[in-house]
Amino acid sequence: MKDIKAIKGRYYIQRLIDEGEHEHQDFKFQISDARKIARSISAFSNNDGGRLLIGVKDNGTIAGVRSEEDIYMIEAAARSYCTPEVEVDITAFLCEGGAVVYRATIPRCATRPVFVREEGTTLRAYLRVADENIAVPDIMVRSWQRSASSEGSLLTFSPAERALLQYLGQHGIADPSRFHLEAHISLPSAEDAITRLASLGIITFTHTSGRFLLALTD
Repeated sequence: MKDIKAIKGRYYIQRLIDEGEHEHQDFKFQISDARKIARSISAFSNNDGGRLLIGVKDNGTIAGVRSEEDIYMIEAAARSYCTPEVEVDITAFLCEGGAVVYRATIPRCATRPVFVREEGTTLRAYLRVADENIAVPDIMVRSWQRSASSEGSLLTFSPAERALLQYLGQHGIADPSRFHLEAHISLPSAEDAITRLASLGIITFTHTSGRFLLALTD
């Protein structure tokens, strides 16, 4: 992709900037690291989608894109560093003073997770939380994968699942890495209970105080 013709969008882009960075929007002054942008793409895709405004500083100042190379970096991030590949739509907007801002729109993935190819052979999934891209723990990834592969489940609960529901009913939240100790059940049984109930939408992962915890779904 190249030679994107910029359309007038001074007021539109300013309205977006006035929203600040949030769960569905991030500012990027320039693109210098494709893998880092892939993490943003993964985080938005694994949430409800979002957009990157390229050529905008963290403080909301419009600097404009410096090079068409930014487009190639976004494409590399979406196609070479994301698994599966993500289709990113890029539109150029002409702003005040002739500055051009790229809006890269990232769709919600049909089936989570979208991974990032990290160094070596490591695959890691991210989730957009407020204005941050957070690495997702393995138990959460497994819940997503179980949800994608599930063809329907009978609502009969195992002893471990009943223990988890009772614990959450009493305490409100649970640490997925410690629940098996507090419930006095095996780690495999606890993890199976977590992934199944999360895949059914009965419990959810919530990011609190820098970590993912379990809670009953509202």
